[in-house]
Formats: sequence, structure tokens, C-alpha cells
Amino acid sequence: MSTETKTRIRKTRKRNPRLRPLPMRDGQVEGYVHSIETFGAVDGPGIRFVAFMQGCNMRCKFCHNPDTWKKNVGDKMTSDEVLNQALSYKDFWGDKGGITLSGGEILLQIEFATELFTKCHKLGISTCLDTCGQPFTRREPWFSQFNKLLDVTDIVLLDIKHINSAEHRKLTGYPNENILDLARYLSDIGKPMWVRQVLIPTITDNPKFLTETSDFVKTLHNVEKFEVLPYHTMGVHKYAEMGVKYRLDGIEPPSDEHVARAQRLLHCADYQGYRDWQPGDSTLEKPVS
Repeated sequence: MSTETKTRIRKTRKRNPRLRPLPMRDGQVEGYVHSIETFGAVDGPGIRFVAFMQGCNMRCKFCHNPDTWKKNVGDKMTSDEVLNQALSYKDFWGDKGGITLSGGEILLQIEFATELFTKCHKLGISTCLDTCGQPFTRREPWFSQFNKLLDVTDIVLLDIKHINSAEHRKLTGYPNENILDLARYLSDIGKPMWVRQVLIPTITDNPKFLTETSDFVKTLHNVEKFEVLPYHTMGVHKYAEMGVKYRLDGIEPPSDEHVARAQRLLHCADYQGYRDWQPGDSTLEKPVS
């Protein structure tokens, strides 16, 4: 291999850090799995089998699963192994439930997600992608791979950590332009989406920023549900166990009144499409209100 070729590959990997040698077994991509929830009720429509995947680039100050940050570690599982375990719970899913891939950040393991969701669709299993959107880019070859994944994804859960890019960087370590671009792209192609806003006192619990978030979400035509996720401290003990400083020490969860105020400012009640949503729906098929 020439020096020029090696240099080009290094530059490509730097621009697209998801590209890497993939772990393979029995002709299948292996995914790095952090943990599994067999009866998830808050990870997409209906009752869902949820695989939380390992690895995340962002370092959200409020993260309650810092043990998912490290990449290329965890339990290695093939798509067949995850699928076969999930099928044991299929009777609980009903018409809307199915399989959700979450994280960490699932888009760091996009090849595994595509392989698993392709098998799910062949079996008529509803698929849900739970992402913070940070790896999103329109650069190739990543963008084409992402579209292959969307072809077998029924619905996307997208977190908007902060609407202001500078504040988003302070909160997560990254700006948010590509995340908002992802939201616009999903709207343009009609991919159903739930948007979620983490409410953190003194940080995101701010009428100005919440109003800006509301105004942005109103420009999207694919939002089936808009949720407020109240900040909590249930994962703080993990930081001590990992020897990592918890950077929101002293901030308490928001009161019920503050959560209700945020829901009003975000106009969450206006997004009721999730009540009628069925796997396979596209928002391009629905009239825009």
C-alpha cells in the first residue's frame, strides 16, 4: 500500500470515526452490548425489547450511564443472538411494540444496527432507533450507510440536549449543528420521530431556550411525540465507582411545577400523532396540520 493511500485512509477515518475494522463472527457483525431491558415501556411505542449498546462520543454532564461511554468494549453479540433473545418476549409487544436499539450511541455501531433491523423487518418486527444524533453527517460513505439503516427503521427517538450550540457544547462537549440537521433531514424524508428534551435546573430549564426549542420543533413535520425528561441523579454513584468527577453536583431534579411549565412552553400537548402511529407509517403520507 502506497504512502499516499495510507494517508488518505487515515484522513477518511479521522473524518468518519465510525469507520473501523468490524468484529465479525459466523458471517455476522458483532455488536458491543452494554445491557438489555426485556420489558421497556419508555423506549418507543408500546412494549419493547431494548438493547443498550456500548460507546458514546458525547460526555453529557447529566449522563446517568457513564459506563456506556467507552467504545469497543462490552458483551459481543451477533444480530441473531440479540434477535433470538428478543423473540422470547414477542407475545408482549402487541401492534406497536418491538425492538429498540439505544445506547450509549447506537449510530457508532451503525453496521450492526442495520444488520439487526434488516432481519427484524423481514420478520415484521417494529424497529426503533434511540439516538442523540451526534455522529450524524452527510459525508459519504457514512450517509449512505445511515440511509440503509433508516430504510429498516420504523421510528426514531431523538434527544435535543440543548437548542443553543454553544450551551450544547458546554453541556455535552460537542456543538449541535449536525444534530439539528439530522432532525431536519428526518422531517424532509417523513421518518416518524419522537423528540425528547432533558430538563435540567439552571441549564435547560430556561424559558428563552425552551421557547427556541419549541420554535425549532414546530418547523419539523414528522414529530409524533414531544417529551420532557426530568433530570435525575440515579446514576451519580457510577461516577464515584469509575473515579470520574460528577459535574452537576448540587443540582436537584426539577419540581413537578417546573416540568409542567416546560411542557407548556414546548407545547408538548400539540404532538399526539403517537396515539395513532403504526409501524410502517410515514409522515409524508399524513396531512401537515
